[in-house]
Amino acid sequence: MAQFFKAKPNKSKQISPKQSFEIESLDHLGAGVAHHQGKIVFIAGALPGERVTAQLVEQKKRHAKGKLLKIERASKERIAPPCPYYGQCGGCDQQHLELDKQRQYKGQTLVNLIEKMGQTQVEEIAEPLVGDAWHYRRKARLATQYLRETKELVLGFRALASDKVVGIAACPVLDAQLSQLLSPLQQTLNLLSARRSLGHVELIAVDSGPLVVLRITQALGEQDKGKLSEFAQQHSAALVLLDGDGQLETISGSEALPYYRLDECQLSFAPGSFIQVNGEMNRKMVTQAMSWLDVQSGERVLDLFCGVGNFTLPLAKAGAQVIGVEGVEAMVAQAKRNAAQSGIDNAAFYHADLSDDIATQPWLVRIDKLLLDPARAGAYESLQWLKKMKPKAVVYISCNPVSLARDCEPLLEQGYRLKKLGLVDMFPQTHHIEAMALFELAN
Repeated sequence: MAQFFKAKPNKSKQISPKQSFEIESLDHLGAGVAHHQGKIVFIAGALPGERVTAQLVEQKKRHAKGKLLKIERASKERIAPPCPYYGQCGGCDQQHLELDKQRQYKGQTLVNLIEKMGQTQVEEIAEPLVGDAWHYRRKARLATQYLRETKELVLGFRALASDKVVGIAACPVLDAQLSQLLSPLQQTLNLLSARRSLGHVELIAVDSGPLVVLRITQALGEQDKGKLSEFAQQHSAALVLLDGDGQLETISGSEALPYYRLDECQLSFAPGSFIQVNGEMNRKMVTQAMSWLDVQSGERVLDLFCGVGNFTLPLAKAGAQVIGVEGVEAMVAQAKRNAAQSGIDNAAFYHADLSDDIATQPWLVRIDKLLLDPARAGAYESLQWLKKMKPKAVVYISCNPVSLARDCEPLLEQGYRLKKLGLVDMFPQTHHIEAMALFELAN
């Protein structure tokens, strides 16, 4: 007799009845934390001291996730989010909390994670680096979605954990120049005959001026290019097309790469390459890193995950002999060009996979100081070679405090102590925590 498979219900995804929860604290992702029937419950959007109505939408053995339905008793720290798209767009997630409290929670969360997960005490907690809370993003990638029913192209950000694109006419955390482009850009894109084949849109506002990078999946006709050129000229922006092979075609503006200035250096970068999205905080971060490292003329400094030279070039300007290492070959080549156009001859750049075995790399030598600015995965593999480098001081810039806490282990094992730790509020209105740590070799 044939047997038919019947899927078992997924208990972890079963939705519970509506229940009330008392919120006790915030977790490191900014969600409210409650306890219910022996489980920790995480409820995004809830604040400490609040009583909320929520449904459990995902349950595990020891924890669960709840969907916020209603605020029964609001916190005094809760404010009305100023953005009309808040709660729909998947970008900001802390606009409902006062700015000072956002920073207070981030700072305390950072220290708690490092001391508990990193198994070390912080000798000095530095004053947080802060800046403008609005219109701070100088670079953003927007998604497009073609709606067959209305034959309309939607331009905006994706909803949280969804493929749906939330169309936006303005964004309060985008650079004002870029925010003002959103509505007319969406109108222009909807005039194109090839609008169904458009991909993402990258917006950049740096010292070279505003730039629109339009990803295309098929070649555009001359009429479509003309409409884009007219838009760009009308709004004093450069506009380039980016095809599937990574080739750029300038529609309007200079063919030169965009650039930003930093400590008398000019750093050019290709669209799609990583740069810090908050220009003001990047300047403050570089200044603090230089101060913490206390670089002296002639010292040998290694800058791992160096990108296009964001820290390398200012370190070289200070008189150090700097070695920059980066995993993206094109960015290494650009870093070399940036050094040359800034008149810097005391910086050398190398390409290497820093998550791989680097034992035979020519740059892995004894150094005086080390700077690390890794991606979210951290720098655990690179730090296994500290014995060979033996720097007196290490400045670690982190966009993920969990990986920073984990990476404390090899530093502590090699005789370093955590001298300073400070919050860098790179992304106001979000839960994201950027940090800077100074480790010094104990005598």
